[in-house]
Amino acid sequence: MAGISSLGTGSGLDLQGILTRLMSVEQIPLTTLAKREASYQSNISALGSLKGALSSLQTAANLLSPVAGQTATARFSVYQASVADTTVASVTAGSTAVAGTYSLEVTALATAQRQSLSTTYDATAPVIDFGGNATRTLTLTKGSGPSATSVNVTLDSTKNTLGDLRDTINKANAGVSAVIVTGTDGKQNLQLTATNSGVANAITLSGDASFLDPGGGASIAASSAFNVTQPAADSAAKVNGIAVSASGNSLTTAVDGLTINLQKTNTGSPTTITLSRDTASLKTSLTTFVTSYNDLNTAMKALGSYDPKTKVAGALNGDAALRSSQALVRGALGTVPSALSGAVYQRLGEIGISADKNGALSLDSTKLQKAIDANFSAVAELVGAYGTRFKEVTDSLLAVGGTIASRTDGIQRSIADISQRRDALNLRLTTIEKQYRAQFTALDATVASMQGTSAYLTQQLTGIANITNFNSNK
Repeated sequence: MAGISSLGTGSGLDLQGILTRLMSVEQIPLTTLAKREASYQSNISALGSLKGALSSLQTAANLLSPVAGQTATARFSVYQASVADTTVASVTAGSTAVAGTYSLEVTALATAQRQSLSTTYDATAPVIDFGGNATRTLTLTKGSGPSATSVNVTLDSTKNTLGDLRDTINKANAGVSAVIVTGTDGKQNLQLTATNSGVANAITLSGDASFLDPGGGASIAASSAFNVTQPAADSAAKVNGIAVSASGNSLTTAVDGLTINLQKTNTGSPTTITLSRDTASLKTSLTTFVTSYNDLNTAMKALGSYDPKTKVAGALNGDAALRSSQALVRGALGTVPSALSGAVYQRLGEIGISADKNGALSLDSTKLQKAIDANFSAVAELVGAYGTRFKEVTDSLLAVGGTIASRTDGIQRSIADISQRRDALNLRLTTIEKQYRAQFTALDATVASMQGTSAYLTQQLTGIANITNFNSNK
């Protein structure tokens, strides 16, 4: 029956249908594996949701946690500073500032020294008297006394115009900048301005360099070649009647934690600086924490839920990673941190954060404000301790090798195992189908042959019967 091209063609039997149904039975393990893989994928997705909610709580906890070496009070000490007359000064406050009011009277602003060369030159005229030497030295000294610093600038006889001198001084970074001013007559003058204001930054010149007299007179020593057009001066002010000063116009040490940037004098008309504690950031951070905790609480309940009526379970119902996360998070909320032993406030409820029967938190802003007004440092200590604890818990759960990562890795390995088992099973099914097809092909050929023999015998018997009937009718 070599002419048979597909199952059942020779015999007329539905052998292909039978093969399809047999293979459906053989493929049941594949269906089981697919369902198990889908369940694992659902678990991974659910763990991702849990991880996202834990990450949000971790971020919120970081906002409540003092950094290493920082006190809780300093972590939450934010101040608002203002000046009654904003044209006189501006102020910024740091964590060491103290709330209060301060009187400010600015009597002088700091200025940078400016000096001008006493002689003018043509643009191409020689400036320095080298006296046959290839180089000369111009020494620029900043300040005076033991704290003075000097820079020696080497002058080159091949570069001897006022422009050359300007460029050489500027390249030296000696605490002074040099510019050329050209008058209406075309003559040029060199002006030096101290880089920074204040008496300590004033510049004096010395060295063996001397300036040529364009009129032919004696050369002028560097120490007397410049006229001071603006003397260096320190800023001067009175804070609460106490005289203070600085080389610049920024007072950073006059008042603890306060930077006062002077802008103009107001001699005889003091203005007022007001410094008040800003608790808005602390309240905002606590609100963020409460929201993140509630989101996590809702997510964990949904992931671990079970409805006995519908018999529908959450994606992580009974999962060890979820149970561990719930226990750690709830434990962090329900027990007093050891750092608060003997503290004024020890539980979040004392500053207005409470939990309902479902574990959801709420924040009583009025109670929180009363606690802050009564003892800000105690509130900061409480918040910092719980913030640090929740940070440690979430860090542990989310760490590489932590509970969530380990559980996810385990599921991924299970999925990889399913993939390998599916590949092996598909190879086996291919072999089984070949065996079935070979057997059915042989059966098809056998039945077809038998059907052919049956038809032949039927035909022969019919012929014999016809002959018998013919003879009997004669």
